[in-house]
Amino acid sequence: MAHVLNVLLPGRDKLSFVAAFNAWLARGTALPSATPGYLHALAEFFRWPAGPLPAAALIRQSVAGDAGDAQWVCADPAWVQPELSGARLLGCGNLGVSSADAASLVAALGETFAEAGMSLHVGDPQHWQLKVPGYISVPALPDPEEALGADLFEQLPQGEDGRRWRALINEAQVVLHNHPANGARRYDNLPPINSVWLWGAGTLPAWVECGQSGIYSDDLLVWALGHKAGVDVQHRAALVGARSRAIPATGGHPAAELLDLQDTQPTDFAQTWWPYLLARLEAGTELRLAFADGTRTLLRKAHRLRFWRKAKA
Repeated sequence: MAHVLNVLLPGRDKLSFVAAFNAWLARGTALPSATPGYLHALAEFFRWPAGPLPAAALIRQSVAGDAGDAQWVCADPAWVQPELSGARLLGCGNLGVSSADAASLVAALGETFAEAGMSLHVGDPQHWQLKVPGYISVPALPDPEEALGADLFEQLPQGEDGRRWRALINEAQVVLHNHPANGARRYDNLPPINSVWLWGAGTLPAWVECGQSGIYSDDLLVWALGHKAGVDVQHRAALVGARSRAIPATGGHPAAELLDLQDTQPTDFAQTWWPYLLARLEAGTELRLAFADGTRTLLRKAHRLRFWRKAKA
């Protein structure tokens, strides 16, 4: 049996200009489609106790080791764009926040959350965590992927149960709007940090399982899942220049690895990652591609012989 490399990718339309890649896709084998979305794709490779993914607690444990049995909520730095009829979430996490700015912004928000009985912490400059007492109920909150680009009001928790959280977000926006760090960010042509996005609530799960022998990702949540599952996780750069590296078999069975390219940009994919994946194919690795749009495709070296299948124009 061939070695297996599972690859998380953005939507197919984002990579449609890479002609050689699309020619291989046309020759591949279509697998059953899945629910679109990055978190849904992760659920195909990781298992945890029943319920929504407690992203905040997993990340907190990974970066600080102090998640304990507390309830945590991701409170990631966010960029909200006001509009005539409301506002839209245009960015969340990975907004180029420096360590110094993260510490300053979180300190400025401290009183706002403390008055509600909560405490805000910097886990990573791009990802903050809110510690919430167990007696406070946390409503369902959409993850950033679902909320990005959408009308902010429609994404916020509604009704009486959501009033506390809407008020907290509004107060946080007032504090952040007046923070001097945003003046410096405007000078550097960076988007403002003018809100926080709350999502991924829950407590640290007792276990996480993963059937992969190794993981390559630049996403903090994937690192947190891998750490809890006891799987080796490395940055994607570890693979660059190792195009034909074989995956060692374990226990007499071929091993599988996970490569997370869900946020790769088209040019980077064309110049770096497709050549790497092609080399792995030619070395006999079986590629299982999971696209963000829910499409799943299997590629094998033998598929190159399906020359009669043509990529769609």
